[in-house]
Amino acid sequence: MSRIQPTLAALQQAGRKALIPYVTTGDPFADGTPEIMHALVAGGADIIELGVPFSDPMADGPVIQQASERALSRGIGSKQVLQAVREFRQRDTRTPVVLMGYANPIERYDGLHGSGAFIAAASEAGVDGLLVVDYPPEECELFAQRLQAADMDAIFLLAPTSTEQRMREVGRIASGYVYYVSLKGVTGAGHLDTDAVAQMLPRIRAHVKVPVGVGFGIRDAATAQAVARVADAVVIGSRLVQILQAQPRDQLAAAATGFMAEIRKALDDVAKE
Repeated sequence: MSRIQPTLAALQQAGRKALIPYVTTGDPFADGTPEIMHALVAGGADIIELGVPFSDPMADGPVIQQASERALSRGIGSKQVLQAVREFRQRDTRTPVVLMGYANPIERYDGLHGSGAFIAAASEAGVDGLLVVDYPPEECELFAQRLQAADMDAIFLLAPTSTEQRMREVGRIASGYVYYVSLKGVTGAGHLDTDAVAQMLPRIRAHVKVPVGVGFGIRDAATAQAVARVADAVVIGSRLVQILQAQPRDQLAAAATGFMAEIRKALDDVAKE
């Protein structure tokens, strides 16, 4: 079992919602990611989604696309992503880490190191789950089984356009949590309609038994709080990436902790309502 399920179960038992920030490995500084991860935890993050830089991140908007480009220009690839997790694990063996990215880097890694090498290396580094944007559930049941055998979770996306059939497929093999993309489009786009999210989640929960996190369009404490009233977890990425990009190196940790603490308070206030 990964660290994800017990982490989310403990939060649910306490009546609290999970806070899941996303950062791109190697951005805004090539060697700054473990420091940022620790700072996010200090601010109240429960799970960290760590982006694997890729040259064609089709689900991501300009903010995260540019973060990937910057990271790639600094030589950040799968090897460096896994090393960042190892460094994080030297001080934190508790907080779940999910790698979020695309099929190409995984398949390239396996091509260089042998079939199944990426899963083995991720497990050894201390990764708890993989969210591969372009691995549809109906085509990767074996991949999900291999992840679970290595004590990692297969995490999938659902969207406003997802059919009942897609929800059933995801519900059948997903573990850890499901990431509901609250907007049509790419990360960082559009205006979040929390009423629409509230209407969609019961449909998802009819097929999915793991917790449901909601992301895309969450930019501040107010929107995070509104989503937390109906979701099990709040995922926040583009706004965090923007904040970090604007910081000098010596202010990175403080900025990450401060932003997380603001969102954490908003989520915990929901439990008091």
